Amino acid sequence: MNASPYALAAVLSSGEPERFYSGLSVLVSSAADGARCAALATFRALELMIDDDLLQRAEEPEATPSLSWAGRETFARSLLELRDTALELDALEVYACAASVETMAITPASVEERLAGVMSTPRFLRETAGSTLIFI
Repeated sequence: MNASPYALAAVLSSGEPERFYSGLSVLVSSAADGARCAALATFRALELMIDDDLLQRAEEPEATPSLSWAGRETFARSLLELRDTALELDALEVYACAASVETMAITPASVEERLAGVMSTPRFLRETAGSTLIFI
């Protein structure tokens, strides 16, 4: 078996902005330090990954109940910047889960213009075999 081209792989499934932030933070930090990383965004995390209104969504008290009023705006800006950085880093490839795209009101074309593409979970696991795998 060949070594994985990725040092870190993550399956992002949480639609909770705080958990999503934590997962992205690990990926972005690793990629910024030179490690090649891959992520598979599934269902609710995929919604966050491609949400054009992520800033507003993260500022809603229902979405971030553990944050203070004062901290919510800072968190929302940081989350948006982190997500945008994740999508811009050459060392981080973010894919949409094929099953998620098939079952959600998302078109493959809308995903592919923002993410690295659409990939099934089995293929993602094969492509990243040998890397450190985290599930968020």
